[in-house]
Amino acid sequence: MSAPDTAAAAARIPVMVPWLGEEEAQAAADAVLSGWVAQGPRVAEFERAFAERVGAEHGIAVSSCTTALHLALVALDLGPGDEVVVPSLSFIATANAVRHVGARPVFADVEEATGNLTPATVDAVRTPRTKAVVAVHQGGVPADVHALRAACAEWDVALVEDAACGIGATVGGKSVGHGALLAAWSFHPRKVITTGEGGMVTTDDARWAERLRRLREHGMNVSAAQRHASSTPIVESYLEVGYNYRMTDIQAAVGLVQLGRLDEIVARRRSLAARYAELLAAVPGVRPVRDPAHGQGNFQSYWVLLAEDFPVGRDELLGVLSGAGISARRGIMASHLEPAYEGHGAAALPVTERISRDSLILPLFHTMTAAQQDRVVAVLREQAGG
Repeated sequence: MSAPDTAAAAARIPVMVPWLGEEEAQAAADAVLSGWVAQGPRVAEFERAFAERVGAEHGIAVSSCTTALHLALVALDLGPGDEVVVPSLSFIATANAVRHVGARPVFADVEEATGNLTPATVDAVRTPRTKAVVAVHQGGVPADVHALRAACAEWDVALVEDAACGIGATVGGKSVGHGALLAAWSFHPRKVITTGEGGMVTTDDARWAERLRRLREHGMNVSAAQRHASSTPIVESYLEVGYNYRMTDIQAAVGLVQLGRLDEIVARRRSLAARYAELLAAVPGVRPVRDPAHGQGNFQSYWVLLAEDFPVGRDELLGVLSGAGISARRGIMASHLEPAYEGHGAAALPVTERISRDSLILPLFHTMTAAQQDRVVAVLREQAGG
């Protein structure tokens, strides 16, 4: 890569990665220079800090949110013959995690305003084989987990929170994940805070936490960090078949810096979202995502839903935006329509299919200027005939 190319790539970093800069680079370098780069003391520190931030007793750092979801379902001892209700309106990893434990994902519809499950949409597909529900805080919009927890308790069904997009969002004034049976988190570069790749499980159950720490490290009864820290030799045992789902200390070092900036990051995203909402109020046929009555979102994704009679289709509109130098994305996928789930079978999901077909995600990044937002809205207004 030439010097100009390198400079251009560096200039894009603040757009692609949330506030990733010199402090994160120094933290990663310090981890390397410490001589401990695998799962070790920085991972433990990140787990404690993250759990405290979301109001959980325990944090278990892992390699991704997908592995976090998988371990959460393993902790519930789910397997063949069990059904788990999930939204189809989610990244496909939500449903895939259910299949990884041998259970059957059952797709439920969502409410149009938030894109999230409700007790009514879950109840519509629940059967005697339903053992768990995975509720997604879609795009950083918090699901009404208080209502879902009450319903799941009545049905004697476990509720797992897919909080991949949820850090910094709140329900009833408390962090998403607070009081959750099990919650899974993502630190992918598209999320509000990032470790490059990485995830976390949070829980208040000490027994689950202990088992999940074993499972992420091949089922060992003592971690590699504990063995090396011991003054006497330790011969480890492998108590069950586990996985290699570990996070590195390099990633955790970056995560600790990012976590310290969370309030600032969310405040900036909410400020940009508020300005978008003000501008889009004058654009007919474009409904932006908003905070639900039960909480506040972090606007990890800023998506809008087009009216069914909008003058141009969603995909055509994406092309127009691209032609204007604006990078927008399709809205949230409908997993049940993907080839991987062909023949799987699903109930009618009209709201899911409508949102997936007619929504798009507008650019929202920390260095975004008022002029850039004005450009985006100008194109939408022109296509709306305004």
